[in-house]
Amino acid sequence: MTATEKSDAGTAEVEGRITDEDIERAKAQIGIAVNQRDEAWNKVPSADALTHFAFGCGDDNPLFHDPDYGPKTRWHSQIAPPTFPISTGVDQTPKFTDPERKKLFRGLFRGTGKYYSGVKWTWYQPVYAGRPVLMEAYTVDVQVKESQFSGGRSVKETYRFLYVDIDGNPIATRDESYINAERHGSKRSGKLAGIERQHWTEETFAEVEAAYEAEERRGAEPQWWDDIKVGEELPSVMKGPLTVVDIVSMHMGWGWGGYGVGPLKFAHQLRKRMPAFYQPDEYGVPDVVQRLHWDADRAKALGIPAPYDYGQMRAAWVSHLLSNWIGDDGWLAEMDLQLRGFNYHGDIHRCTGTVTAKGNGPGEPVSVEVFATSQRDEATTKGTAKVLLPSKETGAVVLPVPDEELRRRGAQVASRISGKVGEEMRRLHGE
Repeated sequence: MTATEKSDAGTAEVEGRITDEDIERAKAQIGIAVNQRDEAWNKVPSADALTHFAFGCGDDNPLFHDPDYGPKTRWHSQIAPPTFPISTGVDQTPKFTDPERKKLFRGLFRGTGKYYSGVKWTWYQPVYAGRPVLMEAYTVDVQVKESQFSGGRSVKETYRFLYVDIDGNPIATRDESYINAERHGSKRSGKLAGIERQHWTEETFAEVEAAYEAEERRGAEPQWWDDIKVGEELPSVMKGPLTVVDIVSMHMGWGWGGYGVGPLKFAHQLRKRMPAFYQPDEYGVPDVVQRLHWDADRAKALGIPAPYDYGQMRAAWVSHLLSNWIGDDGWLAEMDLQLRGFNYHGDIHRCTGTVTAKGNGPGEPVSVEVFATSQRDEATTKGTAKVLLPSKETGAVVLPVPDEELRRRGAQVASRISGKVGEEMRRLHGE
């Protein structure tokens, strides 16, 4: 589980209570497209943007890095890493002007902790440099439950991010789940009190280095559907020990993930719009509550032993494991992950997988169970994936076809006219 602390404003909000009113408002938002506060980090994907994102994930696959490598594959070009869409997507959803609609979306669950609990990706086609991506976001599910982590009431919200090309054809969906937990409970429960930062010796760190050296990437050699056997283990991928540089590098490719954070004057502008998103540090400087991903004092003040990663990082890491295994000719069709624990600075995560099922014939998906496990032998990330592989009998992979409802929604996204896409295309081509 990874978290981003939310704002404080007002007595009830400082206590971080979840109210029935907010729960009802959250449920009323289901299915309604809402304009995202911040513009995409990569408004139109460029070759450099694809490379920077892969770099931030620690993935050196030339399919994502090298413009000269991609043309030699079935994709005919460099393509984006699987989770790259989180950094792009021009949002053409109109902003709300109706007062009642604006009120519906204003300030839910303020003062609570917001914890990233899982994500389900589906992919339908690659992202290419120079081809615009459009995006729409909306709530798909709201669940109320008791929080084992915080000891209080919690609400699980799942948001869908739909990415389409300029013709409205779906590229991917990302269903991202967050737990809004009553923040006072995390300190009271003391659940994390016994966890200590990892201290590495020269000998134990040598094992980490050896794991990096042993990484296998299938690359241009096809991973044939015909040769796969249930129970087969995927070659593992090492990540960590997590450092501040890893967090910074992820931001270099991802941007700020919709939080609107920025330096200097951009910070000043955000403080004016969202003053509660900033909390003074030990020197009295207002700094983003998001800093618990790199600020040890802030993390400890919230009852968390150390700063930790983003859930989006582990999703990218597991997709690295899968794309290494399927090779250039395979297709990652689906990945559904649950985050069950924190990944602290100093922790490693070994990404592993096992084939659990194989379709009845060529072209049918291969199912994989995946894990990301720390040096404490804690599988903080668990999930499943479905991949499509070429067959010696039937040939190349056929990409998945979205259902009619998703295609219709994608067409509506593409039909909106804002002028943003044309502006970015002209800028990209220097016009």
